[in-house]
Amino acid sequence: MTPSRLAEIREKEQRAAAKVLGVKEVIFLQHEDQGLEETPEFRKEIVRIVRQYQPEIVATSDPYQRYTVQHRDHRIIGRVVLDALFPGARDRMVYPDLLAEGFMPHKVKQVLLWGAGEPNYFSDITGTFDQKMKALRCHISQVGQLSDLESRMRQRNEYLAKNQPFKMAEIFHQIDMPR
Repeated sequence: MTPSRLAEIREKEQRAAAKVLGVKEVIFLQHEDQGLEETPEFRKEIVRIVRQYQPEIVATSDPYQRYTVQHRDHRIIGRVVLDALFPGARDRMVYPDLLAEGFMPHKVKQVLLWGAGEPNYFSDITGTFDQKMKALRCHISQVGQLSDLESRMRQRNEYLAKNQPFKMAEIFHQIDMPR
C-alpha cells in the first residue's frame, strides 16, 4: 500500500458513500494525509470554496477537544475552517484577489463541530440510521474489518440520544456565526 493508492481507494469509497446519501458533488482537496498545515494558502483555499458554494451551515471537526488525542489533520482542518469562515469568507478585505475572480463574500449562519467535547446540538438520526450505515459500509478500508460495526454504532447513537425526545442522535457543538 502506498499513500497515493490509499488516497485513490478512499476517494472511491467517499464517492460511493456520497451516492448513497444523495450528495451531488464531492470536492477532494488533494492534500497529503497528515500533511495539513495552518497556512494562509490553505485558509484561502477554504475561503474560495465557501464563497463559491455559499453554504448556510458548515460542519467540521472540533479543533478544541481538550485532553483528547485527536488526528492532527482533524484538529488543523477545524481551526482552518473556523478562520476561513470568520473573518475570511465574509470580509471583502480578506483575500481581495478572490473578488476579482468572482468569489464574493459570504456569511455562513452556523457551524456544527463534530467530535465535540461539549455538545449543544443533538440531531435526530432515528429515521436515517440505516442509510447512515449503508454509507458508512462504503468505507471498506476504514471499517470493513469491523464485523460488529452496526451494533456498535447503534449503541453509540442511542447513548448519544439519552435525555433527548428521540431514540438515536449525532452530536455537535453548534456555533451561531456573527452577523
